[in-house]
Amino acid sequence: MSKVKTKFFCRECGQESTRWLGRCPGCGEWNTLIEEQLTKTTSGSRIKGGAEATPLIQINSQEGQRIDTKSAELNRVLGGGVVAGAFILLSGEPGIGKSTLFLQMAESLSHTTEVLYVSGEESARQIKLRADRLNICSPHVHILTENSLDSVREAVLSRDYKIVFIDSIQTMVLDDLQSAPGSVSQIREGAAFLLHLAKEKEITVFLAGHVTKDGSIAGPRVLEHMVDTVLYFEGDQHHIFRLLRTVKNRFGPANEIGVFEMRNDGLKEVSNPSALFVGDGLQTVPGSAVAVTMEGTRPLLVEIQSLVTSSVYAPPRRTVNGMDYHRLLMLLAVLDKKTSCSFGSKDVFINIAGGLEVSEPAADLAVVAAIISGLKEKSLAGTAFIGELGLTGEIRGVSQIEQRLKEAEKFGYNHVFIPEVNFKRLGIKNNKIYAVHTIEQIIEFFY
Repeated sequence: MSKVKTKFFCRECGQESTRWLGRCPGCGEWNTLIEEQLTKTTSGSRIKGGAEATPLIQINSQEGQRIDTKSAELNRVLGGGVVAGAFILLSGEPGIGKSTLFLQMAESLSHTTEVLYVSGEESARQIKLRADRLNICSPHVHILTENSLDSVREAVLSRDYKIVFIDSIQTMVLDDLQSAPGSVSQIREGAAFLLHLAKEKEITVFLAGHVTKDGSIAGPRVLEHMVDTVLYFEGDQHHIFRLLRTVKNRFGPANEIGVFEMRNDGLKEVSNPSALFVGDGLQTVPGSAVAVTMEGTRPLLVEIQSLVTSSVYAPPRRTVNGMDYHRLLMLLAVLDKKTSCSFGSKDVFINIAGGLEVSEPAADLAVVAAIISGLKEKSLAGTAFIGELGLTGEIRGVSQIEQRLKEAEKFGYNHVFIPEVNFKRLGIKNNKIYAVHTIEQIIEFFY
């Protein structure tokens, strides 16, 4: 027999409620709860005593051999390769290149085992056209155009596939649920269905999840607590570079990034991303400074550009591209308070070159240096900056200073400003590494 239930789900966070509420109790957004009808098949009896606990000391903790993706960038973000039975979510805005990445990954992994690529959005002919453009012709990649998860399960078990790509979870449906594809209930129950399949049969499942700007369709945040690994595919339509960022990973370190270049024949990995983001940074013009940031275990050089002009408006404008707006306001407030520089009548524009998003506080010193460089019209050629700026004007220490210095030296940045606390811990004598304790010492460099 079937039992019909009506519940309300938040479009933004997936919060479940038995009645409609004007404001979601989970995320605090207004008018986001939508009504959905749930229909599930119920059995007359329930099996009892079916589960049995296992003593911890009897569980085998040895990890199986990882599958090589044939890409150093993919291996990095996955923690060394693909783990059998892993449940992996790849999220990104529509058109960013998720389907292209999935198809290229399927071709790489097909050298080890047969791979099933399931698409609920495109026809087999459309996928074939993309494969021809990407020069993919592996006989071990099988295409299934289906949106019923029950049919997908039958196809997976029929040939004992060990790697499955689902493109995308928003298009998949469970026949037992009456709600529309892409609804919160369909996404959540469908992911639970695939999770059970992955763990029961030791099948590696990759999910593609769309992210929309207005939040009208449930995004991957509903799924993040269910999957083993969450990958964000980031990029800008005006730039050819794409970043694959690990947000969550149960099989390796998080916050790793892989850098790819979007070309006509697909995504090509970039093994040396610092060279792309700094450009010809050794011969910078006034208003440009280089920061050495860390993305996971990878040091990365980024160019921070600034423009400081006299303001004709009140209050003056603050425009930021690539970093937190409120972080810039804090840095300007510290400069106004602790130095002789005044920005009350100046417009300040900050841009991170290459379309990169920088959130690490260790870039504070480079941002400040770029602003002062633009204000004083002094070039910072061959100089890099590492350090976090505190509210009292002190330069705070950062982590992994050795890796940062090696990356700067590799690209010819022999003059590096670092926090004094890090300099003392290094215990080295190098007249090209400058230890700074306060923001005043940076200002003195420009005079």
